[in-house]
Amino acid sequence: MKAVVIKEPGNISLQNVEIPEPQPGFVRIKVKAAAICATDLEVLDGNIPANYPLTPGHEWSGVVDAVGSEKDTSWIGKRVIGSSDVVCLTCDACRSGNWRYCKDFEEIGFRRNGAYAEYAIMPAYGLCELPENVSFETGALCEPLGVALGTLEKAEAKFGQTCLIIGAGSIGLCMLAAAKAMGMKDIVVCATTKGRLDIAKKLGASHVIATKETDLMEAMKSIHPYGTDVVVDCTGIEECIQMSLKLARKGGTVALAGYGRGKIMNIRIDDIHINNLRVVGAGNNWNKHKTAVTLMKDGMVNLECCVSERITLEDYAKGLEMARKRPEGFVKAIFVNE
Repeated sequence: MKAVVIKEPGNISLQNVEIPEPQPGFVRIKVKAAAICATDLEVLDGNIPANYPLTPGHEWSGVVDAVGSEKDTSWIGKRVIGSSDVVCLTCDACRSGNWRYCKDFEEIGFRRNGAYAEYAIMPAYGLCELPENVSFETGALCEPLGVALGTLEKAEAKFGQTCLIIGAGSIGLCMLAAAKAMGMKDIVVCATTKGRLDIAKKLGASHVIATKETDLMEAMKSIHPYGTDVVVDCTGIEECIQMSLKLARKGGTVALAGYGRGKIMNIRIDDIHINNLRVVGAGNNWNKHKTAVTLMKDGMVNLECCVSERITLEDYAKGLEMARKRPEGFVKAIFVNE
């Protein structure tokens, strides 16, 4: 089969490799769609620990082609999405549903081969059926939508609360879709330029702000004059996190959903202390695939406008370059296999 392989940081190519066989508890997926995530670029650049050589790809959809255990045969032939978390299922963390805290946790696409390939091995316990009215391409985006759902849950966001989302990348746009679906109001999305803000409007943002043209602090004084109930930073950028703490209302919540790339940052502790803010870290997918696909099935979330480019495995270099340079209006490049 064809697979995109990172031999070592900076060394990536399309290779012919053996079709993998599923071990007990796992299934083989005939990959139909796999989205390129910004963290995949970090793996390529060697900035995130990974087991090389490695096929990346943790945002995927496909059809179950083979199973490793007889008890999983009912999955064969079904359209699916699913978790890429490989866990023990027996420790306290797993039994409480917090798979990411499992002592044996490994993530497909980072520690194990992922979905930039014609076939991939995934855990059977993480599968969710993909309804016929949800395309494979948008189904692959259940993973970042799950990140958004988990973040808002961690932030204890509620119906009717105001929301500010800083960053209009795939996570920021999924955050907007999730916030709209759960009934948050007066949702503001900001980004440095207008490039993706038209997409934010399509997804239902009440206000969009291009911060290179408009001062965010000043604009928010008229939109949420007493501060915002829930501010979500989706950038991981120091300046944006600093602004998040100033823009939340007294007693409000700031959720940090952006990847900080290991940087040490300066924040003013009194912005948290004096204003009694809750600051929560939310940098993982929180096992929300089933909720995400249900929202898509019921028409409460439609991420079709986030699929910017459909590519083949042979076009991997083009897709990665687009993900790195982010041309205007670009959100996601997605590998599509017949």
